[in-house]
Amino acid sequence: MTFEKLLLLAFVAVLIMGPKNLPRYAQWLGETVRKFRAQWRTTKSDLKDELGVDGSNVDWRQLDPRQYDPRRIIREALRETPRPAAPAIPSKPEPPQARPSADTATPDAQTTVAPAAQHPPASA
Repeated sequence: MTFEKLLLLAFVAVLIMGPKNLPRYAQWLGETVRKFRAQWRTTKSDLKDELGVDGSNVDWRQLDPRQYDPRRIIREALRETPRPAAPAIPSKPEPPQARPSADTATPDAQTTVAPAAQHPPASA
């Protein structure tokens, strides 16, 4: 807050509360601020004792939830160069495929399958 804003706030407070009640409200405000500061010191020391965290050495930028914007994460992931994949480790060798015998298979028979509609029905 600038000095001008504080001066304006004090002037408005004098007008609203009146000069008789202003010392009482100022005393209440001072006590409230002291209680708040004492509570803050207690909370800060408890955090330091329990977690070993001191507010002065915490990098608050790492804790900023805005850094977890999904659009930014995807954009950065697309800019990264892909890492080489880990070599695949075969679990079990595959069994050999059954090969047709040379006398029953012809090259055309292996690649061409005749549809069922081309075969004439069997006569009795």
